[in-house]
Amino acid sequence: MSTLGENWTLQSPLQDVPQAVNTRLHQYFVDSHEEFSYINPLVSQAITVLSDFVTSGGKRVRPTFAWAGVKAGLEAGGHTPSASPGAPSTADNTLTADSALTAISSLEFIQACALIHDDIIDKSDTRRGHPTAHRTFERQHSSDGWLGDSAHYGISQAILIGDLALAWADDMFTTSGIGAEALRRSLGPWRAMRTEVISGQMLDIALEANGSEFVEDSMDVITYKTASYTVARPLHIGASIAGAPDELITRLRRIGHDIGVAFQLRDDQLGVFGDPDVTGKPSGDDLRSGKRTTLINFALEQATPEQERTLRAHLGTIPAGDAGEDSVNALRQIIHDTGAASRVESLIDQHSSRAIELINTASLSDELTQELSRFARTLTHRTF
Repeated sequence: MSTLGENWTLQSPLQDVPQAVNTRLHQYFVDSHEEFSYINPLVSQAITVLSDFVTSGGKRVRPTFAWAGVKAGLEAGGHTPSASPGAPSTADNTLTADSALTAISSLEFIQACALIHDDIIDKSDTRRGHPTAHRTFERQHSSDGWLGDSAHYGISQAILIGDLALAWADDMFTTSGIGAEALRRSLGPWRAMRTEVISGQMLDIALEANGSEFVEDSMDVITYKTASYTVARPLHIGASIAGAPDELITRLRRIGHDIGVAFQLRDDQLGVFGDPDVTGKPSGDDLRSGKRTTLINFALEQATPEQERTLRAHLGTIPAGDAGEDSVNALRQIIHDTGAASRVESLIDQHSSRAIELINTASLSDELTQELSRFARTLTHRTF
């Protein structure tokens, strides 16, 4: 695995993480294509779809928080950095920037697995303004005139590249070179994160099937499907890699929970009110799917009988494209009028403010405090 040279160090700022992770992921795919080229060209073509999916976009939120955890752990007196940032680790009491970067980059493979499978479950056609993985495979099958059902083929191949992404996440993390002790410390939160995000998805599916409209249930989904997996566990993993003390890890996880909840609640707002040219998702996506987010559950809870009838009549039944815009706008107005949007906005402010307060009192360096606070605000008040 090539290094990024002296430009990447254990002191590199959070804003540099996305580009560094992109470089590392690109190199991983180059190496993997070479390593597994012996199997069959058709497999290589499928892996190219995964490569395009992983490297074509994304905010790299999870690696960025993991890097914040690494920096916080080092500040608290964890690992002693090796003299050369790009040199391989030779002892368990050293940590290199290169190995730490490889470890945190592996989080993007778990994210790829989660998104690819989530798009299948949600029957989504687009992701980040591009066709979803299963639709890409479906179109390839159809355009090549292959035998069988194109849609089934697309779903089957997408499931498998999602599985491959999960396997490669483990491969990349465990062979990152962070050292045996760092790996031992970080495998606990790594395993917990995988279980929590999958459990959160399972809970989401079960609640949709049983028709739950309880805010408490939708908040549980947020906790495990998003907050833990997106922020709390990445911070935990990074801090564990760096050998952070338990007290700091506990605080980072509290910070991560609050940022993660606010992050998902913002996503719920954007799923109804977001600009499709900015979000890359269809207008009123959550309204069209009928997804019972916290925002929707608040609206149903606070709606007048007439408003509730309208919501129930249209949620999940709105046609795609311009034909459904009038219905989308009508439901947006109802959600606004019930006060649900304002209530969610208040929750976002509550969680994000608490996270900022925890960051400011966490005994971090001024630089890391400012970096982490700025990143938290960006994510929880974003329009994308």
